[in-house]
Amino acid sequence: MVNNGYTDKVVISVGGSLIVPDGGIDSKFLKDLNVFVREQLAKNKNRQFFLITGGGMTTRYYQAAARNVIGHQLSEDDLDWIGIHATRLNGHLLRTIFRDIAHPVIIDDYSIIRKPTEPVVVGAGWKPGWSTDYDAVCVCEDYGVKLIINLSKVGKVYNKDPRKFKGAKPLSKISWPDFRKKMGNKWIPGMNLPFDPVAVEKAQQLGLKVVLMGKDFGNVKKFFKGEKFVGTTIE
Repeated sequence: MVNNGYTDKVVISVGGSLIVPDGGIDSKFLKDLNVFVREQLAKNKNRQFFLITGGGMTTRYYQAAARNVIGHQLSEDDLDWIGIHATRLNGHLLRTIFRDIAHPVIIDDYSIIRKPTEPVVVGAGWKPGWSTDYDAVCVCEDYGVKLIINLSKVGKVYNKDPRKFKGAKPLSKISWPDFRKKMGNKWIPGMNLPFDPVAVEKAQQLGLKVVLMGKDFGNVKKFFKGEKFVGTTIE
């Protein structure tokens, strides 16, 4: 059990790039996620996971196709809706995987607060201007959750952009104010950041703890055991 003073409710923001990387759906990752969640539930009967899905490369493929056909006439709303439907497709995939233990309705309207009692609840995108990171934060606000595990292909926050600077160093901890300086303040459809800028502001306001990790569930288990893990804690 996590030794961090939080409730048994945990939000896992499942990066779309892990579900659908470049090259197709990653079935191994989904199998690992399935095993991890079920193992955790077997150890703690009070645990409830909220799994919020991103859109991954499906989003970018469809956005690129639309641009190729009609050029750059697409509005940000058009691009966002493509991404939203990609997240919902991924959400239905997870909902199917956890069908026997999941809430029957995927959360895709965060103005409605449901009362799910099932151990797994799946959420996806809602409306333009909001990323699924922001949706994950909304789930925390609506259901009294204080912890978000953010699984992404990045896996850590660095002091510099590792794609541009070879000497970039990973950070084990960072404050919300410092993180906000790195991420900026504007959401752009299809942007690929560890945690989107709009979500960062709300997470800070709510006093949330976000733990950014990669797709190694052996590493994720270390966090749940209260052991040293590889990743970045933002709070």
